[in-house]
Amino acid sequence: MASLGYSKLKNVVPFLLLHVLATLLCAYARPATFNQDFRITWSDSHIKQIEGGRAIQLVLDQNSGCGFASKYQYLYGRVSMKIKLIPGDSAGTVTAFYMNSDTDSVRDELDFEFLGNRTGQPYTVQTNIYAHGKGDREQRVNLWFDPAAAYHTYAIQWNHHQIVFYVDEVPIRVYKNNEAKGIPYPKSQPMGVYSTLWEADDWATRGGLEKINWSKAPFYAYYKDFDIEGCPVPGPANCVSNMKNWWEGSAFQALSPVEARRYRWVRMNHMIYDYCTDRSRFPVTPPECRAGI
Repeated sequence: MASLGYSKLKNVVPFLLLHVLATLLCAYARPATFNQDFRITWSDSHIKQIEGGRAIQLVLDQNSGCGFASKYQYLYGRVSMKIKLIPGDSAGTVTAFYMNSDTDSVRDELDFEFLGNRTGQPYTVQTNIYAHGKGDREQRVNLWFDPAAAYHTYAIQWNHHQIVFYVDEVPIRVYKNNEAKGIPYPKSQPMGVYSTLWEADDWATRGGLEKINWSKAPFYAYYKDFDIEGCPVPGPANCVSNMKNWWEGSAFQALSPVEARRYRWVRMNHMIYDYCTDRSRFPVTPPECRAGI
């Protein structure tokens, strides 16, 4: 019995040490400042750093929108930001947070697009996935809270097995790697992290029926807690090729039981559009939908 207890103890001690180390790292971690990881790509007069560079304000007015991008591209990993969206009448505006390979004909892209609303209507988030140059994989979910009242965390996790879009750690979209079935999956092109605030009143709100009310301008969106955990490219070859990166671990190759329940809840109660069931656009069900993605 003593040897059995010692064997168990040997297995437990490394776990406890790892847990303590992870706790210490979390306790002393500090959110990155904007300048550490990002650069302004569009209309620097419309992006203002606040809170000592730990947060930014994006502005949309009749003169311009704005945008920013990461300084590096990444091949797999997890990116997240806390965003506070435009309050009040935001119809016709789009606040986007996405990853893009910055290639023309065969680009890979993973999109969050927050579609503005009329006052009192729910905010809609549209997700889309481009793989090997093909997109048209839109899904739309009405958010179950007011995303303009406070910051909420939006994340994209991407590995060799699946892509998951999270809202406050609730999965709202899963795209599995089914290349074995001939379905394209973003796997070889590194992607940068981007965000834009812009006018899209030809389609954003109720298919373009609701136009921007410029009397409400300027429109403001806020970002903070910029977090990128991935392999920068160019970067260490062992990082890019290492299947032991934490985001490739067995815990992240499929949704956990808790995540799966949350995912079903979102799809049953808050999904308002799924390209997989749009027979007017796709009389033949897209193959990834038939694969159960």
